[in-house]
Amino acid sequence: MADSEAPSATLLVADDDPAVRESLERALTREGYAVVVAPDGRAALERLQEGGIDLVLSDLRMPGMTGLELLPRAKSVAPDVDFIMLTAFGTVEEAVKAMKEGATDFLTKPFQRAQLTKVVRQALERRSLIAENRALQQRLDDLLSHGDTVGVSPAWRRMMTLVEQVASSSATVLIQGESGTGKERTARAIHDLSPRKNGPFVAVNCAALPETLLESELFGYEKGAFTGAGGRKEGRFELADGGTLFLDEVADLSPVTQPKILRVLQEGEFERVGGTKTIRVDVRIVTATNQDLATLVREKRFREDLFYRLNVITIAVPPLRDRREDIPVLAEHFLRVYGAKNNRRLEGLSEEVLRCLEAYSWPGNVRELENVVERAVVLARGGRVELSDLPETVTERSVMLLRDSGGAAAPVTEGFFKVRVGTPLAEVAQRLLEETLRFTKGNKTLTARMLGIDPKTVFRKIKAGEVEDPSDAGDDRPAGS
Repeated sequence: MADSEAPSATLLVADDDPAVRESLERALTREGYAVVVAPDGRAALERLQEGGIDLVLSDLRMPGMTGLELLPRAKSVAPDVDFIMLTAFGTVEEAVKAMKEGATDFLTKPFQRAQLTKVVRQALERRSLIAENRALQQRLDDLLSHGDTVGVSPAWRRMMTLVEQVASSSATVLIQGESGTGKERTARAIHDLSPRKNGPFVAVNCAALPETLLESELFGYEKGAFTGAGGRKEGRFELADGGTLFLDEVADLSPVTQPKILRVLQEGEFERVGGTKTIRVDVRIVTATNQDLATLVREKRFREDLFYRLNVITIAVPPLRDRREDIPVLAEHFLRVYGAKNNRRLEGLSEEVLRCLEAYSWPGNVRELENVVERAVVLARGGRVELSDLPETVTERSVMLLRDSGGAAAPVTEGFFKVRVGTPLAEVAQRLLEETLRFTKGNKTLTARMLGIDPKTVFRKIKAGEVEDPSDAGDDRPAGS
């Protein structure tokens, strides 16, 4: 009788002994598997080409095509199909060789039904695990492929409209924005939406390489061009042929490298370092910087002709503080990404966390938000991210914004209050304490930390009736208070 928990799978048994084939077919069918048989290696290979096989059990020695000969051909036809080698006593060395060639396991004849079942189950479980990991990786890749190009705000939509307009052209694009706003993701979006999407996308950080290395990285070099150049190396321009070359931090290009970049833009050609042969390439150039290139041109620190070549179309990536509507969207996106990456199943972000994230100023932009959410995913102890999972720098500065902005710093309104000029300082302090308590849902210890005061002060004011305690939870009074 079949085991109800046995995985649904189709097995192929290849053996030249009819008695063995029938015995295996009978035993595996009883375990709930669908079984097809083949009298030799060639017949097994033909059946594999039809598809639908999850696992092969093959005799090691068969006429015409041995199991060792079948194995590589089977892998070329069906790379994901696992292989169990069946071997008689005395041929274990050959079975070990088969495992080195890609077999999952082997069984030595004669074997017990329990032993057969165990090996088959383990092979199928391994196959299932690999499939799950691939699906998870694909899901993660899909999530990461969207990267920072996620949003709903008007500022983001305006930028993406421009990205879509320029993507179909071959014009050079200059992407400007603060550090961490997602300039490289924007460049990738341009590439992915362009006719060059099937070509390479090659990124170079011009600030990360010294001048002596940057030129050889961009243009490549010939053998003997300098000490250590033991052979020819293609540069990034050649690697990006037919695709897009993204030059990040382009403002850091040295005066020596700038005219060589200009030549490629104008003529589409260059020579490797130490070479004399002219190389032509078809590359679209997209650049990015967080500096003001026009100012650098006026200060004679950047070539004016190169600036105009790079600045055919300019895309400004807005800072996160100017697209606050995107903060919850990005936070939930990064929660899914890092939840999948760290195998954490989290329901989401609490309301308090979202209000805190929306109120924060985000000087590090999207990159800082991504890091904060990743940290929260790792540290979260419950089923969702709570305020206590955020770093103090974020929670403390958020409360300062809530306190000082009078409601102008973020789209949320709860937690803001306005103070009339001339209001007594004691009343302002009392209202600030009450608002912070509401913001933290009555967490007195966190409230004290945000306001930079002793937790005992919070408990004392509540006990004295000076402020209202909004929490219905148990007392979180610190020891010794």
